[in-house]
Amino acid sequence: MRLFAAVLPPDDVTRELAAEVDALKKLPGADRLRWTGRPGWHFTLAFYGEVDEEVVPALSDRLARAAHRTAPFEIALRGGGQFGHGKALWTGADGDTEALRLLADRAEAAGRKAGVEMGEHRRYKAHLTVARSRGPVDVRPYLAALDGFASPRWTVGELVLVRSTLPRSGVPGEQPRYEAVERWSLGVSG
Repeated sequence: MRLFAAVLPPDDVTRELAAEVDALKKLPGADRLRWTGRPGWHFTLAFYGEVDEEVVPALSDRLARAAHRTAPFEIALRGGGQFGHGKALWTGADGDTEALRLLADRAEAAGRKAGVEMGEHRRYKAHLTVARSRGPVDVRPYLAALDGFASPRWTVGELVLVRSTLPRSGVPGEQPRYEAVERWSLGVSG
C-alpha cells in the first residue's frame, strides 16, 4: 500500500484555504494548473511509497513513539511558494514550524527504522500543495495573491498515517483518494 505520514488541518482551516483557492482559480491561466481537492490537503511529513503490509505494524509502532515524544504545537497556513518553476504551487506553515520539522524528522526516522526504503534525506520544507502542473507555469500572480493569505492558528494534536490510492480511471481531474490508516495523539505517553 502507498503510505505517508501527515498532519491534517482542521475543517475551519481547510474552509479558509478553499475560499482562497477559489479566488486563485479565477486568475488568468488557472486552467493550466491541476488544483488539488480539499479532502487531500495535508502536510506530508514523510513519504513512504509502496510499503509491504507486513512492515506496517513496525512502522505504526515507531510512528506511535514519534507522536508520543512530540508535544502538541500551534501552526497556521500562511503565504505561498512553488517548486520546479510552477510544477507545484503551495501554501506554507507559520507558527511552531520547528516542532513541525522535528515531527517530520521523527516520521522519516520511523520509516527507516521500520525498514522502509526512504531514499536520500532532504531538509523538510513545510508545505501544503494546492496545485500542480506537468510543465513550467508562471505562478507569480498566484504567489502574489497567496502572499497575504493566513489561516486561523490551530493546535496540531495528532500524527496520521495515510494511505493514498492514485487515480486509475484516466478521467481528467480525478484526484487521488486518501484514507487515514492510523492516528496517534501527540505528547501522550505510552
